[in-house]
Amino acid sequence: MDPILFNETFKKCTKLLALSILKFYSGLSKKDELRIIGKQLIRSATSVSANFRATCIARTPRERYSKFCVVVEADETIFWLEILRRKSSECQSS
Repeated sequence: MDPILFNETFKKCTKLLALSILKFYSGLSKKDELRIIGKQLIRSATSVSANFRATCIARTPRERYSKFCVVVEADETIFWLEILRRKSSECQSS
């Protein structure tokens, strides 16, 4: 895939992820623990999107690598989603 096309596609996907997470968060229960974890989820998802955009305009390969390493941490977003799923099901069953 052409690098420019890849960058544009990935920028759109990560932005959609961030927007989807924001929408998801607004539908969460307002219990303190869910709200706190939800905010961590928002931070991680929006960070992935913002840092990928920064990789696209990096001035040096070193700067690009540094920003891309943050994007690779998208696994944190998955972690928070897993925690929320488990916590939500606990809250519903109580």
